[in-house]
Amino acid sequence: MLLRETLASVLVCPTALRAADRELSRHVRPDWSPRGSAHALVLTGVRRCGKSTLQGQIRRALKGRAVMLNLEDTRLYGMGPEDFSTLLSILEADHPRAAVYLDEVQEVPEWQRLVRALLDAGRRVCLTGSNASLLGRELGTKLTGRHLPHEVYPFSFREFLEFTGQKAGPHPLDDYLIRGGFAGALTAGPEQGPVLLRELLRDVVHRDIVSRHSLRSARPLMTLALHLIAHPGQPLSLQALAKGLSLPSVAHTGRMVEYLQDAWLMLAVPRYSASFKHRVTAPPKYYAVDTGLAGANSPNATPDLGRKLENAVLLALRRRGATPTFAAAPHAWECDFVTADLAIQCCARLTPENRKREIRGLVAAAGLPGGVRGGRELLVITLDQEDALREDGLSIRVIPAWKWLD
Repeated sequence: MLLRETLASVLVCPTALRAADRELSRHVRPDWSPRGSAHALVLTGVRRCGKSTLQGQIRRALKGRAVMLNLEDTRLYGMGPEDFSTLLSILEADHPRAAVYLDEVQEVPEWQRLVRALLDAGRRVCLTGSNASLLGRELGTKLTGRHLPHEVYPFSFREFLEFTGQKAGPHPLDDYLIRGGFAGALTAGPEQGPVLLRELLRDVVHRDIVSRHSLRSARPLMTLALHLIAHPGQPLSLQALAKGLSLPSVAHTGRMVEYLQDAWLMLAVPRYSASFKHRVTAPPKYYAVDTGLAGANSPNATPDLGRKLENAVLLALRRRGATPTFAAAPHAWECDFVTADLAIQCCARLTPENRKREIRGLVAAAGLPGGVRGGRELLVITLDQEDALREDGLSIRVIPAWKWLD
């Protein structure tokens, strides 16, 4: 149990109240109007992606009285449910009606009880966390209907341009695909940035997965992470992963894949199917949460900009709130991403050799059930090509990624 004066001192001296010199205002911000004050705002995402920065921007925009509590603060080491009543009494006595901002809540056991108590007391609560499954499971059981989720990602292409002072174009796009969107790595520069991204991967693996789940060794997990990073956009079954990487078992491999997704290192895109059984059993595709993080940790010597482009398009779709699938018919056609209103193919360059394959996948995806009235928009997203095509009576736009990415 923590001392009362320790808790009081942490609240009196909150962390990171002022904006940093190079802080970028995030383009995608959650709507947390006064009408939503009875709901906790939950910011989730991978470590170092800007959750705390966005939380600070929200606090400054709302103004009013507020306290911040960084639950990774070493002074709070060992904090648990037995400390909640003391913390609540300090807040009531010293910070009445103040909004409460909690950073990295997964560090404290049963944190959802604290959030519930704060909401019941009529306080606005904003929290961040780096574990998707943990937050989703505990919010669903203890805060059903009383939270507003918001996913936070590293910089989008437009945010990257603003942060680095560049204008949209093919060369800045290549730069973005290689360097990614982590602010710390961009600030460090092209030489030191990859070093920081490799340290970030190790940090997430050890702190958010190995330590949290009491794994005996980080080696199998790191092997799996590096393999998935090196093969973005390829359907990979658990059986193939377990056999190809000499992992202990299919069940163990499945758990490690879940851990990587929970820590926001990898994002899964399921296969489109009208059958629920096929959707959940077909091997998904996996993508990294950031192209720079993938590139810095990939064993491949040269960057595959086509694969990085596909990864960046998936991230853009997720930032826009979409949950895309990929569609395919074995040995016939494949479409990279399908949503209710879009069918997208990604390729570095549309050529006479690949044109038929790319267009065939789009035409097939256009007719899949579940589209919006009027049909899906068909896109081929490239590095630097623009065109308008017709195929089987359908209009297809070829557009450079530097114009399409947000």
